[in-house]
Amino acid sequence: MGVSDLPIPRLTFNHPCLNMFEMESQMPRNWLLAVGATVVVGVVFAIPAPVPAAPLAQEKKDDLKKRVEESVEKGLEWLKRTQAQDGHWEAQGGQYPTTMTALAGMCFLMEGSTLKEGKYSDQVQKAVTWFLSANRQQPTGLLGDVRNPTESQRYMYGHGFGTMFLASVYGEEEDKDQREKLEKALKKAVEFIGKAQTSKKHRKPEGKDVDVGGWGYVSATDNSNFDEGSVTITQVQALRAARNAGIPVPKETIDKAVAYLEACTTPKGGVIYSYAGSNGNALNGQERPPITAAAVACSFGAGQYKGELAKKWVKFCKDNIPVAKGRVNHDEYQSYYFSQFVYILGDDRYGELFPKEDKNSWLTWSKYKEAIYPYLIDSQDKNSGAWTSGYIGQVFSTAVNLTILQLEKGILPIYQR
Repeated sequence: MGVSDLPIPRLTFNHPCLNMFEMESQMPRNWLLAVGATVVVGVVFAIPAPVPAAPLAQEKKDDLKKRVEESVEKGLEWLKRTQAQDGHWEAQGGQYPTTMTALAGMCFLMEGSTLKEGKYSDQVQKAVTWFLSANRQQPTGLLGDVRNPTESQRYMYGHGFGTMFLASVYGEEEDKDQREKLEKALKKAVEFIGKAQTSKKHRKPEGKDVDVGGWGYVSATDNSNFDEGSVTITQVQALRAARNAGIPVPKETIDKAVAYLEACTTPKGGVIYSYAGSNGNALNGQERPPITAAAVACSFGAGQYKGELAKKWVKFCKDNIPVAKGRVNHDEYQSYYFSQFVYILGDDRYGELFPKEDKNSWLTWSKYKEAIYPYLIDSQDKNSGAWTSGYIGQVFSTAVNLTILQLEKGILPIYQR
């Protein structure tokens, strides 16, 4: 599948550039995309600076808040109506059910519903039941469905997103039997991620050899050690969600993933498509803005805001990602992760990262929200409540946009500031 086809005790992983998994446990209240060969170039992040001393009038803010609430409700109702009887969702033509079910399920968790409580508890329960059904359980712990022809050669996407969803559910579950089932599935899923990781030696500019490890579309045991940036980010975020829920995550796995992302970063600060595909050389001109945005989201989501590597990524994204400027390549995937990290930035952290920059040029959540929220709302189908213009299908487009529009609720640890 390519776009064209469309913390528990404190755990510290030391790394000179990025300590990605240092976090405290937070118990909440109750790809998929292969970023393909086309690169977004010649675009600049351009959100008009607000007029000094004149933020949005309160009535305008209230109106936007109301529009967001209405849009989210319509979108969630559409997802509710389109859930299959057995609990899954799928993209157009029956594609990628594991990924679609995970991302749609996350939307209901972001709304505040859980397995036992909330307006959409039935939808969450059905999705979890589908994931844990006997006919989907595999001895290896793989959550992706190799029997589905649209997943058989791309199953690591579904596995990563599925692990994130089940980990988010597990953090809320109080029923003993259900917790045991989820815990068993999650431990095996994390183990599978570890075994699926690639392993290579990378020589840093100063001459030091380090172990790097990413992930490809399928397990490293099945694909001759191929790696790919977008799949790697999916697994890293899944591991973070699992760790948030109290599931043990091997330090070695994370260390290799952090080193992988560093090795894939060009002098300009962007992350390339594949370490293996570039023979371990991250050169200027190979950067992928969507993958870079995803890398920042994972870094910020783990509480790491000031590392030099993260700063390079942020600056690259600010200079190379357009906002609310119409359709661009991989824009749904890009917006999914870009929104997460800008939300965590808030209105002050960019200035902490780059104190010498003019405040009017800062990348802030307020300015971003003022641009992206109306854009998303206006592009929603007013009759059905879905977003229909995506390359992969309405479920994916709707789930991505509902995720963005619900970030401020701050319910799930994986998306919190």
